[in-house]
Amino acid sequence: MTMLKYSLPLLFGTLLLAGTAPLQASAEVTATRQKELLHLLRHDCGSCHGMTLKGGLGPALLPDALAGKPAATLEATVLYGRAGTPMPPWRGLLSEEEVAWLVAILKQGLPDAH
Repeated sequence: MTMLKYSLPLLFGTLLLAGTAPLQASAEVTATRQKELLHLLRHDCGSCHGMTLKGGLGPALLPDALAGKPAATLEATVLYGRAGTPMPPWRGLLSEEEVAWLVAILKQGLPDAH
């Protein structure tokens, strides 16, 4: 029940965002979609991982915290979620290419907001 309590607002917000931007069919993530994904990362992911991504309900998503973790493992976590935790699966809302782009951004450090 607790997982549902925290996941429903995130899922609802994500569905609204997903409805306004089609998933990319190619391996390239356009500049427009990158802006949308950064917004998702800062706001939707930030609601659990902390608005500065230093951790909260979920672990920190800063480069130091992700160092040494394989990109494929991080991508699988985003795509399929984590059973027994509030981490929901984002597959169906984000493409594999978009998740790979997000993981690369997290591993190098989020750019400053403009």
